[in-house]
Amino acid sequence: MKTSLVRTMSMLNLAGLLLLSAGCAAFQSRTREVDVEQKKHMGGTYDYSDMRVISEDVVKNLLASPFLAKLSEPPVMMIAGVQNRTSRYVDTKNLTDRVRTMVFQSERIRFVNEARREDLLKEQGYSAANATPETQVSIGRQLGARYMMSGSLTEMQDETPRQVRVSKTSVNYYKLTFEITDLENSEICWIYEKEFAREARLPLIGW
Repeated sequence: MKTSLVRTMSMLNLAGLLLLSAGCAAFQSRTREVDVEQKKHMGGTYDYSDMRVISEDVVKNLLASPFLAKLSEPPVMMIAGVQNRTSRYVDTKNLTDRVRTMVFQSERIRFVNEARREDLLKEQGYSAANATPETQVSIGRQLGARYMMSGSLTEMQDETPRQVRVSKTSVNYYKLTFEITDLENSEICWIYEKEFAREARLPLIGW
């Protein structure tokens, strides 16, 4: 009886040590490289993988559009941005920056730096007042954009109803709309929509 009790206590102690070691490993810090080219989702909401896929789809459609094909030379554009019409924070500028970079590298479209206009005006004023005539930048020779690129990101969410269950399922639907408008006559010259939805299931007990 005593021997059996000792064996039981020994097994419990061993199990406790194993759990303790596993718990310590779980709380250790760890860092590793992540391949951004590989699609990976940590949840059911919009993430960096979505941003990469969406921006590539937008650029592919734009570069193959009849709008660009009929122009004799690269048009000059400005980016007004993408409106975030979702219920959470989304860095939509990251999306438009990536779209602009890829389109710019294609050499099919020219862009004005609308986000830095105040800095440009300050530098031009400083140059006019302080630089030598040989190095001064000519005032009033900035390019005017003919077209404006803009868009919006919308979201719809649906969840399982309140009932007895061990997990909760939600579906997040997103739609991105990109468009190009002619600033001369307000005509929409190109428009593109991208939809995607993701289902996520979370246990009611956990952290």
